[in-house]
Amino acid sequence: MANTKAVTDTSERKALKRAARKKAAPKAPRTTPRGSKKKKVKTLTRGQSKRK
Repeated sequence: MANTKAVTDTSERKALKRAARKKAAPKAPRTTPRGSKKKKVKTLTRGQSKRK
């Protein structure tokens, strides 16, 4: 993506970013599913109280 930090006009900045996005090479499809590296939440066992 083009560096648009110096551009102060919002609409001009947006146009520059869009043009850069169009020119950029397409991203490769994902090899792993999204969020696969996230920590999994452990489910509580059924029928047991949380506190004893």
